[in-house]
Amino acid sequence: MKAMVLAGFGPPAGRPLELRDVPVPAVGPEDILIKVRCCGVCHTDLHVAMKELSDAQLPLVPGHEVIGVVERAGERARRFAVGQRVGVAWLRSACGVCRFCLSGRENLCESARFNGYHADGGYAEYMAVGESFAYAVPERFGDAEAAPLMCAGIVGYRALRLSGLGPDGVLGLYGFGGSAHIAIQVARRRGARVFVFTRSARHQELARELGADWVGTAGDEPPARLTSAIIFAPAGHLYLEALRVLDRGGTVVSAGIHMTPIPEMDYDRYLYHERRMLSVANATRRDGEELLDIAAEIPVRTTVRTYPLEAANEALDDLASGRLDAAAVLKVGT
Repeated sequence: MKAMVLAGFGPPAGRPLELRDVPVPAVGPEDILIKVRCCGVCHTDLHVAMKELSDAQLPLVPGHEVIGVVERAGERARRFAVGQRVGVAWLRSACGVCRFCLSGRENLCESARFNGYHADGGYAEYMAVGESFAYAVPERFGDAEAAPLMCAGIVGYRALRLSGLGPDGVLGLYGFGGSAHIAIQVARRRGARVFVFTRSARHQELARELGADWVGTAGDEPPARLTSAIIFAPAGHLYLEALRVLDRGGTVVSAGIHMTPIPEMDYDRYLYHERRMLSVANATRRDGEELLDIAAEIPVRTTVRTYPLEAANEALDDLASGRLDAAAVLKVGT
């Protein structure tokens, strides 16, 4: 099969991904083999390529926003029928028996494994995964439109939950890429006001189209104090910008897997009055199931730009350079 393989760490402009012919992955007794149709290009893929995450072993096939159909099922795999459309997200496996798994926090499992990071992912014609970590995809979404839901959507949804946002809340979104443009639609459906902070004129316009109540940059003063905020851009200084305009008792959530250092802050100015700083670490399968149900009900509109599989380096470079005004998606098969 054809796959884009990360052969060496480096910036996407250096073309670290190589198109190779590699074996179709083996299928275990509880696995499904997926014929990949689309795979989203996530900021986490960029962090992996840049060696900003420490555990990746090369060579590696990245990708964890996968939409495809079941090609073959293992002898004990009964959840999905051959030919059924499925999705795959970041979480590949969890032990199921540790204190985190048993308390509904499998995202924190110390033995958790992740697609496109600890094992080959979806920048390929085929991918194998345990059936219990795959998702049924709502019919109302096309393949490319569904791909960003599998990580950008799921992580944004978990960040919204952890932020404590209520229907009368005021939410600030810092950065407006693939995840934020889904989160705003869920937040608006809940009745919250949403303020978007982004430097990109294209992203500002998209935020307005999706119902933002106010749009500005991180240094601007919004028309009201925030009750919740989510930071999508991997820039530590945005914590201070969000805390600066956060109301008493509010929460700032970082939705990324990697972030630059957070500057030293003045406790009285930024954190006192029970303001909270919180990180999102991965997501659970429950988050994924709930997000897909909500996305189909709204229905969420995803804005995508598609690339052929062999253009994965270009897609990552566009993402790294801020040239995208949509979620990047690789089209692999039909």
